Amino acid sequence: MAELVERLAREHHCEVHLYAQEVEDIETVSSAKAMRPEQGCIVWHRIGRIPAPHLLQFVYWLSANRVTRLWNKWVSRLTFDAVFSPGINALDADVVLVHAVFHRLRELQSGRRGAGLRGMHRSLYYRLLCWLESRVYRRQSLRLAAVSRHTANQLKEYFSRTDVSVIPNGVDAAYFSQANRERLRADARRKLGYSNEEIVLLLVGNDFRNKGLPVLLEAVNLCPGLPLRVCVVGEDASGHTLESVAQAGAKGRITFSGETEIHDILQFYAGADVYVAPSLEDSFNLPTLEAMACGLLVIVSTNAGISEYVRDRENGVLLHDANDPQELADALQRIANDRGLAATLVTNALRTAAALSWDRQAEALVRLLGSVVKTRRVSR
Repeated sequence: MAELVERLAREHHCEVHLYAQEVEDIETVSSAKAMRPEQGCIVWHRIGRIPAPHLLQFVYWLSANRVTRLWNKWVSRLTFDAVFSPGINALDADVVLVHAVFHRLRELQSGRRGAGLRGMHRSLYYRLLCWLESRVYRRQSLRLAAVSRHTANQLKEYFSRTDVSVIPNGVDAAYFSQANRERLRADARRKLGYSNEEIVLLLVGNDFRNKGLPVLLEAVNLCPGLPLRVCVVGEDASGHTLESVAQAGAKGRITFSGETEIHDILQFYAGADVYVAPSLEDSFNLPTLEAMACGLLVIVSTNAGISEYVRDRENGVLLHDANDPQELADALQRIANDRGLAATLVTNALRTAAALSWDRQAEALVRLLGSVVKTRRVSR
């Protein structure tokens, strides 16, 4: 969202009023009064937090950002041409960009809910989000956009929305680049503890079971002749991580790193050789695109939205059954033993990533917002 908001202001000269609890690495102003006609600006309206479980924090957030906006409207006389929300964050939004469909995620969670208070909390949280999706996404006056055709199809399946625009995620190719990866590679491998002979498989994300970590570990065990190491970046609140590692017998071949800031994640791309995403469900899977921009080999399941931009054995490898560790093991063997294929995949992946920029996404979003504003003005 930071990438989009900056471009809305800087490139498209929008006056953006940002209602958020935290803002990092974005230049904001306290008021739009100093804005020049040829320039945009970002005004940050800080929303507070409460010390409570995530479910209650989310309910408070929904209420607080709505009350704050109403206060600004009545007291400060602020009026907006359109209200834009990433997902279920403003129930009165004019445009929503959908990054995940919780109806689908809840289906995947239903057979493996955790025990105790943590499992009950997650179940209640997903129930609330599904109820909000049903209430908001079926509103015909709302314009919906999705980050992938995969997600747009789910909005059609669950909410009968056939008018969804597809606005894919982008990548900052100046930062996530092959040149930056190669420059950092030696130092990153040393810091992460990998030798030059080892083949490092990287997976980034939370909810490791949904991201396919158990299948990845099984596939690694099916390749005893390859010097494979697994690097996992993220966190998992389900408590299944250590159990999965123990069952796969991969304790000595896997390392975990907690959630990392964006300026640190490049170190992991630099230290890795292959990005592996055997996801059971993923609206897009942005790390795959970042990895492609960095010149990594990528293996991704067809359950991820990014797969529509990956052509099997041309710019990456597609997994047609994310639950099949043998298919993934075969893919690992293939790219490890065929250097010509590996070089071709990297070259074509770089071209694919170059075509998917944040500038392109911002332009598409501005067109969508503009059509909404125009329709509202004509209706008046």
